[in-house]
Amino acid sequence: MSTDITEQYDKIYRYCCYRLHRRELAEDVTQETFLRFLGHGGYQGRGEALRILYTIARNLCIDEARRGKREVLAGEEPFFDGETFSTEEEAVVARAALFAAMERLDEEERELVFLRYVNEVPVQVLARLYGISRFALYRRCEQALKKLRRELEE
Repeated sequence: MSTDITEQYDKIYRYCCYRLHRRELAEDVTQETFLRFLGHGGYQGRGEALRILYTIARNLCIDEARRGKREVLAGEEPFFDGETFSTEEEAVVARAALFAAMERLDEEERELVFLRYVNEVPVQVLARLYGISRFALYRRCEQALKKLRRELEE
């Protein structure tokens, strides 16, 4: 695999946390993603490892969502809890505003902003993941960012 697997593991885990909002469930899905990727010899050497990893993770997250909400197990914490925020008042307000603005975007826009700007997935990989041209992806990113800016201004 041409990319650093440890770095990609962290990014896939962060993506699963974003999609599932549960740390333990995200850990399980991330492990399953890499087990499927590494266990299938045909995936490796195709030069599209990152796209394949995100496709597997995305599909597994969708499967989990279809299974319905799970009961919160004792000791299991939601991903977005108060402890993940800074104790500084301004940082808390800014993050809460950003989180609220992100929630007002549609699901595809949220995912696109997250993958492109948080996980720093290359444009070419995202374009293949979504099955669109790079230019169409640039337009979608710009539209999502404009909408996010409008939401933050309100």
